[in-house]
This record gives sequence, C-alpha cells and structure tokens, in this order.
Amino acid sequence: MKNIAILGSTGSIGTQALEVIRDNPAIFNVTVITAGKNAELLIAQAKEFKPKAVVICDERKYSEVKNALAGLEIVVFTGEEALTEVAQMPETDVVLTAVMGSVGLRPTVAAIKARKDIALANKETLVVAGEIITQLAKEYGVKILPVDSEHSAIYQCLVGEEQDKIEKIYLTASGGPFLGKTKDFLSTVKKEQALKHPNWVMGAKITIDSASLMNKGLEVIEAKWLFNLEADQIDVIVHPQSIVHSLVQFTDGSMKAQMGLPDMKLPIQYALNYPARLKNNFERFNFLSYPNLSFQQADTQTFRNLALAFSALKKAGNMPCILNAANEVVVEAFLHDNLGFLEMSDVIELCMEEMSFIEKPHLADYLETDKDTRIFARELVTKFKR
Repeated sequence: MKNIAILGSTGSIGTQALEVIRDNPAIFNVTVITAGKNAELLIAQAKEFKPKAVVICDERKYSEVKNALAGLEIVVFTGEEALTEVAQMPETDVVLTAVMGSVGLRPTVAAIKARKDIALANKETLVVAGEIITQLAKEYGVKILPVDSEHSAIYQCLVGEEQDKIEKIYLTASGGPFLGKTKDFLSTVKKEQALKHPNWVMGAKITIDSASLMNKGLEVIEAKWLFNLEADQIDVIVHPQSIVHSLVQFTDGSMKAQMGLPDMKLPIQYALNYPARLKNNFERFNFLSYPNLSFQQADTQTFRNLALAFSALKKAGNMPCILNAANEVVVEAFLHDNLGFLEMSDVIELCMEEMSFIEKPHLADYLETDKDTRIFARELVTKFKR
C-alpha cells in the first residue's frame, strides 16, 4: 500500500490521480488532499477518500470545509502555508504536487527534506529553482518522478539506459489550437478560442500555456534539470496527433520513443506506482487508426514564448524564475480579457530585460525575484490594457 498526498486534488491532474487511486484501492491510500478555492469538490473528495488531512487555501472557505467534515477523523487546515506543513506528514510515501504555479515550490522543498518521493506535475517548481530542487533530492535520497506526459515519456525511455549517454531529447508538442496560424490571426484571438485544446483536457492556465507554446518552453527548462542536460541537447518538434509523447536519441544515433493515446492517467499511474506498471482498462492505441503520424518544426517567430524560454534557460540564474512569474501574471490577465494573446510575450520579454539578474541565486533570491517580477508584470499589464 502506497500512501499518497495530493497537493491540488481538485484540478485536472488531481482529479485524474484520484481516479487512478479509486481504481486501485488495494494499492493506494490517500493521506492528504488540498484545494485552492473549490471547497465543494474538496469536501466530496474528503468524504470519499477519508484522508488524514485536507487544506483549503482560501481562508474564507475554511469554516465551510471544517463544518462539512465535522465528525470525521480529518484535520482541516487553511492557507497556503499549510501546504508546506501537510507535505511533511509522516504517514505519506509519495507527494503528488499538482498545484499550479510557483506556489508549489515551498511544499516540494519541505516534502523532499521529509524524504518523500515527489510525483511532479508542478513544472514551475523546477523552472523556478531546478538547481536547488535537484540538489536536495540527491542529498535526501528522494526520487523525482515526472508526471508531465513528455517528461514521463523520456523517463520511461531511459529505464535500463543508465550507462548510455544521451545525445539529444525531443519533446513533442501538439501545437495547440493555433497550429499554423499567423501573427495577424493571433492578434485578435480570445480566451474561448485558446481554451479549445484539440487533444488534451487540462486546466485553464496550462491550456493557455499550450496555445502559446510557453508550456513547451517550461518543459524544456524542466527537462534540463530532470535529465541533467544542456540547452543544446533539448529540442522541440510539433506532433499534432500527440501519440509520440517524446523521444531520446543516444550517442550511437539510435532513438527510443514512448507512445500511446493522450491520457494523463497513464503518466500519473506510472509515477505513483513506479517502478511497477499497473494493469488497466484504458483505451489502447491502434496503428491502423493512425496511419499517418506527422512532425514539423516549432514556429518560434510566431510563438515567441518558446524562444524566450530557451533564452532564459541559456541565461540561467534567476532568469527562468523571471520568465515563469511574468508568464503566470500575463496568462491571468489574458483569461480576464486584460491583455492580448501576442501581448503576453511582449510583457514577458520586458520583464526579462528589466528585472535584476542574479547569476547564482539562493532560495530566498528566487522567492524575492518571483514577488518582484509579478509586481512589475502587473504594472506592465495595466499599460497594455485597452
């Protein structure tokens, strides 16, 4: 029996993780679930899975959750600081970090120091502070098991290849809803269009990131830390069918790919039960249903966020933290109709140019950079706002 804490249980990854756990009650047990604002779903999940603790980050909803769970042996916490506390609970074996944004950094650090294996769906943690996180994981003997479909694919391709050197990895991108579109078209798109992803069902923030290719840019930075790579060892190719989830090329020129139908429950299940695979009844891929798999180069001139992410990776230091913080602000602004689709890249680039660069940041520097960048990005958004 593996005891699982899910930070972000009401989001897309969290709810799918609970589906995996529901289907395997003899293998998994839930110790912690947390939510930002969705008290109603959190309450329903708590009543079904009966964890040791729940966290509702929105303090205004604490009483609602507390009263609804009265009589059950469940401790109710509130506030973002509580995420750090519950991430360290001794009953937990694996912490699935599925919260959105840099809020996942502190609880991930706490979980690693408590020697919990990390099933990582919160890519921003490695984007913001990849060097610190990977060093801590090594120091405390903790596994970081990627949940992103692309990084899970690379991880699976590397099993049994510990002695073989990676020449290059290829992260695949679906291209999102705007594949092949021009800047003129993108200058007028609305959130309703950007939220219609052709292949994946995801939360609003990550869906917008996918449409702008920032999601792939963040994955590039994350891959650097997960697999100990340099920027020139990472490439992105657009694969609209989302069947090949990513590829590894070794120094002898041979390549390995991980394939399957797009279903996030597969990488979630793999991470939670690593190293063993679980039998399931998910729909199987059929080659005859996909006689043509296509690949093309990513358009970094139209979708500038991917180029900005590569630039941040090469600059290193706190630059990826600046990129991530600015992106979180502009995506929120776009979702509230306060910023245009292409203007998101403009604000991010200005933040990368204007914010103070720190070559060798400590954790406190990352947190300060994140805070200051958000303030500056919000000021810029008001200037762009029509």
